[in-house]
Amino acid sequence: MSAPEDEVVDLCRDLIRIDTSNPTSNERAAAEYVAAKLAEVGIESTLVESAPGRASVIARVEGEDPSRGALLMHGHLDVVPADASEWTFDPFGGEIHDGCLWGRGAIDMKDFDAVILAVAREFGRTGRKPPRDVVFGFLADEEDGGKFGSHWLVRNRPELFDGVTEAITEGGGVSFDLGNGQRLYPIENAQRGQAWLRLIATGRAGHGSSPNDENAVTDLAESLARIGRHRFPVRLIEPVRVLLERAAELLGTDFDPSDVDGSLKKMGPAADLVDVILRNSANPTMIEGGYQTNVIPGRATAAVDGRFLPGHEQELLDTIDSLLLPSVRREFIHHDVAMQTEFSGTLVDAMCAAIRAEDPDGHPTPYCNAGGTDNKAFATIGINGFGFKALRVPPELPYARMFHGVDERIPLESLRFSTRVMQRLLQTC
Repeated sequence: MSAPEDEVVDLCRDLIRIDTSNPTSNERAAAEYVAAKLAEVGIESTLVESAPGRASVIARVEGEDPSRGALLMHGHLDVVPADASEWTFDPFGGEIHDGCLWGRGAIDMKDFDAVILAVAREFGRTGRKPPRDVVFGFLADEEDGGKFGSHWLVRNRPELFDGVTEAITEGGGVSFDLGNGQRLYPIENAQRGQAWLRLIATGRAGHGSSPNDENAVTDLAESLARIGRHRFPVRLIEPVRVLLERAAELLGTDFDPSDVDGSLKKMGPAADLVDVILRNSANPTMIEGGYQTNVIPGRATAAVDGRFLPGHEQELLDTIDSLLLPSVRREFIHHDVAMQTEFSGTLVDAMCAAIRAEDPDGHPTPYCNAGGTDNKAFATIGINGFGFKALRVPPELPYARMFHGVDERIPLESLRFSTRVMQRLLQTC
């Protein structure tokens, strides 16, 4: 095996063992580890703290043609918390069992951190240059919106990304088994936007024993029930349409864009892949109100996680407004854009070719990420983002369910596969 494949498992293991739970810890120790590993092979980096302990690392490897737009390869160093009592193995132990590396961050996303660190170190060891400048970013705070990471960097240290035109991070490029020996590799070139909303109901406070037709809790509960039970209509954006057409072709069936639901019934597991990205969504997630059982409060609040497809933000907000009772108003808790990038060009061609070279039965397609990544922040400074982790995972691995879940783990061979793909990509991008 090449040097990056030799060390990627150990790099990922070391990173998992550094507890960077957000918000109970910080990223400084992991950032220092990355900076030291880069320095070890002669790559200079910049370690930036946006607040005490909230550290990111940026390094640039010069390419053969510096006049070309640079490529940003980035991952986040923070992870969500983990309760060890719920796990089979210590979530911060970095243990290897059954051919997998177990631990918080194994797939979200210290795996990709380790892969790009391994590839960067190979450039340092050999002195070889990629076709264009490559900027490697290891960022803080993605799990809490990037206010101490990507968003802070683009506002306060934009010079670190001078000349960068495209970016690659998480959100796509993971194999999806079609059940017939062939695999899709959905490469994210679109993301749904985020509209996290606070609902505020106001009414007439009073005694819990008395009739009250201005009860804030009742009005809020009714509004939440309307939102939670509402199913938004199908909105077939281009990346999802192309993915479904390719999946149907590989499955030997037809996809009719005028009858999406009927087509999905003939497409087996592919329906699960796209269900969440066919429409907007809004889910009530939190509710608060009152302070005593026998007191009707004059105010109650709730949170709703709203997500919208590119081009359909206003539809989401108008629909929610139509579902609220007059006594309930909304405000933003967090608001971020939806994105869509053309699935064409040298970088897309290089990603597709690198996958096919390592997996001849793999079929790259465009894809829309149901959530969001740090690419949203970089889009504000004109960087076109893609999600491409280049992981081949066995179909029996519950990959999607392990995000923020229990017993997160990554097959060792998946890490090595991703490393091989990234090496190919950065030689041809």
